[in-house]
Amino acid sequence: MDFLSKIQAYIGKTPAYFQLDTWIIQVFIVVFLTLVLNFIVSKVLKKLAERTRQTSTSWDHPIFESMKTPAALLVWIIGIAFAAEIVWKETDTAIFSVVPTFRTVGVIFCIFWFLFRMIHNVEENIVKQKVSEDPSFDRTTADAIAKLLRLSVVITAFLVVLQSLGYSISGVLAFGGIGGIAIGFAARDLLANFFGGLMIYMDRPFAVGDWVRSPDREIEGTVETIGWRLTVIRTFDQRPLYLPNSIFNTIAVENPSRMTNRRINETIGIRYDDAGKMADIVRDVKAMLKSHDALDTEKTLIVNFNKFAASSLDFFIYTFTKTTNWMEYHEIKQDVMLKIIDIIEGHGAECAFPTSTLHIPDGINIEQS
Repeated sequence: MDFLSKIQAYIGKTPAYFQLDTWIIQVFIVVFLTLVLNFIVSKVLKKLAERTRQTSTSWDHPIFESMKTPAALLVWIIGIAFAAEIVWKETDTAIFSVVPTFRTVGVIFCIFWFLFRMIHNVEENIVKQKVSEDPSFDRTTADAIAKLLRLSVVITAFLVVLQSLGYSISGVLAFGGIGGIAIGFAARDLLANFFGGLMIYMDRPFAVGDWVRSPDREIEGTVETIGWRLTVIRTFDQRPLYLPNSIFNTIAVENPSRMTNRRINETIGIRYDDAGKMADIVRDVKAMLKSHDALDTEKTLIVNFNKFAASSLDFFIYTFTKTTNWMEYHEIKQDVMLKIIDIIEGHGAECAFPTSTLHIPDGINIEQS
């Protein structure tokens, strides 16, 4: 009996009218129960998420927080699919034949959406907790693991959906192996950036928050994010610098953030007239450096007279500070330089500056008019 015949039966016969009334009521009940169940599930998950927010573990709150929206969507998908099947059995309309497939794909989507959100929330929760315990915590590893897990979830979801739609996964993988060659040539730059990002995560030349620079390129700043295609560096004039990851395979990168000390390497000149005082000045400067609390005396420490310059006798200092903080380093360096000036002046000597001496031979008379 086709759809038009059912309508005629509905108009002309009481049993058909009663039967039509029944499935409409069934659909209404299913939709109403779906609404009630969705309300209950949302309230329960919201309460659980609030109660687990203050717990010490890093995974319970992210799980319930990630479950709220996918669970609500899952209830609606199952409820609507159930109601649509009732309509399909009564009307035998072709469009409702896709309901089982829709329900299967919808359930898979909700499950993998939950997993995707959970990975992100667990990552943020762990990083937040670790940073509060240790401000120097490196989040690069957590970020890399989370990205790999999310990528695995997406690929798995795609393959499961294809399988549920009736496609052979083995055929898809075989096609991917053949098509991968063509895709590789077409997207070699994209793949180079992907593997460049993978090498950054594996070799760890720098991490998020590190100060980096390259002697090969005009690159210097603080690493903000490390993506699969781009790395974002914030320069010291606060401009974002977007670098393809493949570039790090061809350039040298310095990471000053991982230095253990900062170096003071300065040359100081005194007058030629103070040549007899050089030995005492060098000795006292070296003693001052060895007793300085902010300098690392276990590292190389050198103070030596090393050059007859055009206008000065030069000695140099070579030592390392204990701190790597840039501002503290300059404060220490200033203190060292001021103490060196005091030592030079304490010996009755002076720092040299460029001068010229004019020697006039005997016998030259300057006539006065």
